[in-house]
Amino acid sequence: MFPIIATRQLSESVFETTVSAPAIAAKVRAGQFLILRVDEAGERIPLTFSDWSSDEGWVRFIFMRVGKTTHKLSHLAAGDALLDVVGPLGKPTHVGGLGRVAVVGGGVGAAVAYPVARAMAAAGDEVTVILGARNRELLILEDEFRALPLKELVVCTDDGSAGRKDLVTAPLKELCEAGAIDHAMAIGPAIMMKFCAATTRDFAVPTTVSLNPIMVDGTGMCGACRVSVGAKTLFGCVDGPDFDGHLVDFEELMSRQRVYADVEREAAADFESECACRIK
Repeated sequence: MFPIIATRQLSESVFETTVSAPAIAAKVRAGQFLILRVDEAGERIPLTFSDWSSDEGWVRFIFMRVGKTTHKLSHLAAGDALLDVVGPLGKPTHVGGLGRVAVVGGGVGAAVAYPVARAMAAAGDEVTVILGARNRELLILEDEFRALPLKELVVCTDDGSAGRKDLVTAPLKELCEAGAIDHAMAIGPAIMMKFCAATTRDFAVPTTVSLNPIMVDGTGMCGACRVSVGAKTLFGCVDGPDFDGHLVDFEELMSRQRVYADVEREAAADFESECACRIK
């Protein structure tokens, strides 16, 4: 069992959970992920680390309430426990020696962008962060980003309720046009990463994306997380989650992500109905 130390609700549907996991906290690096199971009857889901402390022995992750498991997670509090937490999994994000880097975090992807930007800055890279969300209510970790030694933090919202009224691709294109970056890292919804990669491709700026395909075992055995990168079939869990954004087949990725969308919504609705019945 893995005791929950703290929880925090960041927006209407986004939550943060901190779990005691000393062995995992001792080894995790930016860009890696974990797989958890809430209880014996639960599915295994992957979530990327948003923070950790090797000294204090805790790891933290942020998730959006979408399916049944994330709904269950959102109802847990400090003092509760998770049955399984496995990690760190995946390859760490490459940091250091990149020069001037633009780290783009969209939506819940900001949770992954935060430790990545922090690690890059600590390794001596010059980091500009572009943080995007649909509106102010969905903007997360802005204060945490502002505390990092960044060159600049650019905030964008679709409706202009915070920062610039723009998509994240707009300031990214401006940086490319000015010749102000040597590398880009995009983390967020697949459609956002697709257009970030399309933006940088025109300027020949190398671009890394952190993919979030459907995943089951996290060890490369099941093949559920396969992605097409260039002429190769690779696996998000063991070959990634970071890949060359200019080579990823985003249409295939998004199609595969939608396969169980209806089942996910139905399971979440059923769980919420069960909770409502218990409360009554």
